Amino acid sequence: MRRWIVKELGDPETALQLANLTEASLEEGQVRIDVDAAALNFFDILQCQGKYQEKHPLPFTPGAEIGGIISEVGPGVSLKIGQRVLATPKLPNGGLSQSVTVQEENVYPIPDSMSLSDAAALFITYQTAYYALHRSAGIQAGDVLLVHAGSGGVGSAAIQLGVAAGARVIATAGSEEKCKICEELGAERAINYSTQDFVSIVKEVTDGKGANIIFDPVGGDTFDRSRKCIAFEGRLLVIGFAGGRIADAPTNHALVKNYSIVGVHWGLFGRLFPEKVVQAHEELISLYEKGAIKPLIYNEFAFEEVPHALSLLGARKTWGKLIVRPHS
Repeated sequence: MRRWIVKELGDPETALQLANLTEASLEEGQVRIDVDAAALNFFDILQCQGKYQEKHPLPFTPGAEIGGIISEVGPGVSLKIGQRVLATPKLPNGGLSQSVTVQEENVYPIPDSMSLSDAAALFITYQTAYYALHRSAGIQAGDVLLVHAGSGGVGSAAIQLGVAAGARVIATAGSEEKCKICEELGAERAINYSTQDFVSIVKEVTDGKGANIIFDPVGGDTFDRSRKCIAFEGRLLVIGFAGGRIADAPTNHALVKNYSIVGVHWGLFGRLFPEKVVQAHEELISLYEKGAIKPLIYNEFAFEEVPHALSLLGARKTWGKLIVRPHS
């Protein structure tokens, strides 16, 4: 079995090594999955560098999302051999491997209509966006939703889920090409933040009222500017800090405009309420089968191309999700 491992921390190009390893026997509650597709995330890079908030003992294999077929089941498992699933392997035994062992509670069945590449790309970004919009923001039909970095993995999920909920969606992106992608996903207006002022455009589009919900995975200056176009009683969702700077939030401004700043930590929510994650998964599968959502996939890469693919992701030269095919 071939698997990418990190023996020494560093950039993915130097930290990752391709190795042949023997598979261990399954324990109670475990399944073995033949990995057909694995999704890459920006935090995979941080894990290789040792900069992620959760530290892992060396050596470890990155990879948090996979789509595949169950090849073996351990004692006490209700899932069946041959079942098509998506799964979230836990480090140190991540999913950048031809085969991976996962606890049953981290495995989710998928329908025959869903490709295994879509399955690998569905979980983290769509679960995060679904939790943020429905539980944290209470999205309603007719709301104006502003999605920053709309062509990214989580941003593209938020656009689709916003449209599915009946919201008017405005998106920002860093190029005309990425703005076009946002519009193809369903945004009624896409703003190139490198050449346009999204604050004035949002105010223009909403007749000065502003956005009811702002979905912000960027932070920094984007968060600061977003406060200027949030509607009365709006919800400003803090998804992440891709921009690098963690912004301050003046509480007097929140009081004057009566808006909420809402932190979105889906990972902790999932650990505290796993049954809610299952419910969200079922709803997302339903939306997928209706054609309301479909993961935006930038490209699929051969297994040997993992370091190169991560370098493209780190350089922000991509959009949507990057998929690795371990048996290619």
